[in-house]
Amino acid sequence: MPGDLPADSSHVPSDDARLAADIDRLKAAFPNTRELYREVCALLFFRYGQAPTANRLYQLVRRGSMGTPAAVLGEFWAELREKSRVRIEHPDLPADLGAAAGELVATLWTRATASAQAELEALRAEVEARRAEAEQRVAAARGELERTETALEQRTAALLAAQVEVRELGKAQAEGHAARQALDTEIARLKAEAAARDRELEKVRQGFSRDLDKLREAAERAEERLRASEKRALLEIERERRAVAKLQKENDEATKRADRRDADHRRAVEALQAQLGDARHQAGVLQGRLDAVQATNVTMRQQLAARRDVDDRAGRPVRAKAAPARPTVTRSARTPGPARKVPVASVPSSKTAARRKKRG
Repeated sequence: MPGDLPADSSHVPSDDARLAADIDRLKAAFPNTRELYREVCALLFFRYGQAPTANRLYQLVRRGSMGTPAAVLGEFWAELREKSRVRIEHPDLPADLGAAAGELVATLWTRATASAQAELEALRAEVEARRAEAEQRVAAARGELERTETALEQRTAALLAAQVEVRELGKAQAEGHAARQALDTEIARLKAEAAARDRELEKVRQGFSRDLDKLREAAERAEERLRASEKRALLEIERERRAVAKLQKENDEATKRADRRDADHRRAVEALQAQLGDARHQAGVLQGRLDAVQATNVTMRQQLAARRDVDDRAGRPVRAKAAPARPTVTRSARTPGPARKVPVASVPSSKTAARRKKRG
């Protein structure tokens, strides 16, 4: 029966319905019009993968004037470009090379995000196609079940007609039996009158018995055919019900696999975002170390200059009195020389950290 089919529980709300529900929640959370437009821009771009436009924003929010969504959209694109730009600052690195390196990192991140989004969209399309195919199979099974039920109703009607015919045959049999009893009474009453009529009556009785046996056999065969037809109809109905249950199970398994793949892709995107955050953190740490080394270098140079001034002041009387003391003064003034190599030794470490950042 049609009422025995399970309801389709794989219905998923469309993107428009989910977008409308998300915007209603944002309206309740952000009463300020500009903040609401900014959140809707982020929702369209990052969650639904749609490029927001001023007309689209106004159609979804319908607050303020047409200039408000246009202004907020410009600020959103500017902020997005500023955040997506990666800066690599180094005193020995040319400006154009640093900008090119930043653009390369930003391009890699953009391509990785686009690739993950494309795979997610392809997976959604595949799940939608499988769901549509499963719905078509369920509809075909329902149609086949309806045709089977129609055939069963027709066979049931034939069975009822055969039962009516059997009842009529039984009635005719009862009437024949009553007629035979009447004939037996008539024969007994007329037996003395005509012996010839006795023989004729016997022939009639035998012929009637044969006809009655044929009618009984026909009735039994009709009942057996009806029972066999009913059994086949019940088997076909059970087979169709099992097929519908199997299709529903396959549809549920396809939906679960799609959910697992969607979760895997979401975790991959989150891992890429975490790696980008770690790379930015490492770049900040290396920049802080470089600034500290430069500050130490400046301090040591200042200390060296101060010591040279002190040595120069102390060396002038010595040179006036005795010339052999001059080399000693010169060596003491150059003793801080090896301290100049400290910033140079720190440069390879910062470069190595930068290489590790790029490899990461």
